Amino acid sequence: MSIVRLENVSLAYGLKPLLKDVTFAIEPGEKICLLGRNGEGKSSLMSLLTQVVEPDSGALVFDKSTKLGFLPQSLPAADERSVFDVVAEGLDDLGSLLSEYHHLSHQLDDAADESVLGRMQTLQERIEQRDGWTFQNKIAHMLKRFGLDEEAQMKSLSGGWRRRVLLAKSLINEPDILLLDEPTNHLDINTIKWLEQRLNEFQGAVLFVSHDRAFIKALASSIVELDRGVLSPFQGGYEDYLSQKQKLLEEEERQNKLFDKRLSEEEVWIRQGIKARRTRNEGRVRALKALREERRQRIDKQGTSTLTIGEAEKSGKKVIEATGVNHQYVDGRPLISDFSIRIMRGDRVGLIGANGAGKTTLLRILLGKLEPQSGEVTLGSKLEVAYFDQLRDGLDLDKAVFDNVADGHEYVTIGGKPRHVISYLNDFLFTAERARTPVSALSGGETNRLLLAKLFAKPSNLIVMDEPTNDLDVDTLELLEDKLAAYGGTLLLTSHDRDFLDQVVSSTLVFEGNGRVTEYVGGYYDWVRQTGGILADESTFAAEQAGADLHSVPADSAPQAAKAQTPTAQNDASSKAVRKKLSYKLKLELESLPAKIEALEAEITELQTKIAEPDFFNGSHEEVSAVTERLAVVESELAQLMDRWVELEEEAEG
Repeated sequence: MSIVRLENVSLAYGLKPLLKDVTFAIEPGEKICLLGRNGEGKSSLMSLLTQVVEPDSGALVFDKSTKLGFLPQSLPAADERSVFDVVAEGLDDLGSLLSEYHHLSHQLDDAADESVLGRMQTLQERIEQRDGWTFQNKIAHMLKRFGLDEEAQMKSLSGGWRRRVLLAKSLINEPDILLLDEPTNHLDINTIKWLEQRLNEFQGAVLFVSHDRAFIKALASSIVELDRGVLSPFQGGYEDYLSQKQKLLEEEERQNKLFDKRLSEEEVWIRQGIKARRTRNEGRVRALKALREERRQRIDKQGTSTLTIGEAEKSGKKVIEATGVNHQYVDGRPLISDFSIRIMRGDRVGLIGANGAGKTTLLRILLGKLEPQSGEVTLGSKLEVAYFDQLRDGLDLDKAVFDNVADGHEYVTIGGKPRHVISYLNDFLFTAERARTPVSALSGGETNRLLLAKLFAKPSNLIVMDEPTNDLDVDTLELLEDKLAAYGGTLLLTSHDRDFLDQVVSSTLVFEGNGRVTEYVGGYYDWVRQTGGILADESTFAAEQAGADLHSVPADSAPQAAKAQTPTAQNDASSKAVRKKLSYKLKLELESLPAKIEALEAEITELQTKIAEPDFFNGSHEEVSAVTERLAVVESELAQLMDRWVELEEEAEG
């Protein structure tokens, strides 16, 4: 039986139809990716499902017992709330009772005020009436599972850890369906992979919006696409969707050509001379009017961006050379240690690392915008740099779109030729009306397209892009890949989009922890094949520093929960694995690992099955804690064995 059904649902904002008589159902256990161009109405559909807005017509039908969890696109506020409080908010008013009791219980001492004890007694009775202690145990298990410190304040957590808190909140009421709106935005690769694992373990239904193709491939069991008000289902994963979609577009184009041909023939007939009009068929005239109305009602597929990159005169052969660069946190821990590189004209270099690893700082050092604490950076000759800033500092939010691109002028020079700024912005899907809109009124996707328009309007021979893919739809991403591949200059970029990196870069600089920045040939998956893909976790860095000077980072700014998850010694050793022939002892160890891994995986399955039983959390606190703690221990042991297996396999292959 369906969890949620949309029956002939329509929704429009102004004159634009977002949904037209949509009928759609979500079944238990499905993991569905919702695709669509920016502005098609994906977030509006999410708002319908969360009952924030009502449809203009049609019905939204929920099973009476359905519980819903929602992970919004925006991060929770970095305020003084504790992790426990935020997760408990997922239980509504019961969560408020548990939070208050939790805080009062931590204030108890021998001199506890009678009023405090009295309030705790009242809370205890109200919680017991609602079987609330079961959820107290569930919160404790969820926080342990997600590696979260219940007392940590939200303001102490990076974006990736706040996203974990928000996911825990959305799951705490054991929802039947989980709605996720752009869950990977601003997350680093480690956290995205962690999120993939947790969502694949989730036994309920999932409907998610994402433009991260690697994430979609890893999670989606089916695809639905919102296109011009119509919601179309596609069976199978992302690759199946691409094949089916291409066939549908070809058939739509063929049908439209036949329709337009017929309409053209009828228009010729109605305009024939007097003799033809004397004998014309009134029924045929009515049919022509119907054809005209049908053509008027037909909503053509939204145009595709036609990005054009302005190229300057070629730079010198050597673009950037760095020698012995060192940079540290304020407490003396290394951020970049003894880093050297020579970037030549035409190189395409990607930077991979956790949030806060120092990618933006390294870019600033390489561009001469920040002096390293030691070492030397030399810039080549004739450099014309175009910089894409993930913080969007290059935009004036109060000015209109066209003023941000042309600085008040009517024309921009593209490819050595003048173009009217409105015509140029049309290439980036901005209508004349939208081009006159203040930047502050744009959506995330529109803002990123504006940044690209401004970036590419400037002739350059070195493009630097810091997280360019956030909020861009798949079509624009693929076009951007094509244009960058054809770009004749040099490219430096940071991105957490694994597919985008693979399509664009020729080498990668990987932040491996403890200041090590190592260059590898190829993109993300080439690096994974060469090393096993072990990336230092964001918890090894003091804080997220999106372009800030890291001299200002306080030594204790890492969240407590993150500090507890510093990578193991095996992880660190694995990243430095020496490729050599295995000794007899190591061969025996390698041969024994698969059986050990299989045993641990079997135990994890058994423990997860026990936890999933309906009455599991009704047991005593000691029994529940024993099982959940054992699960955490076994999962940690499994991770270490997997790392060791990868390390020995690499040595054996070397």
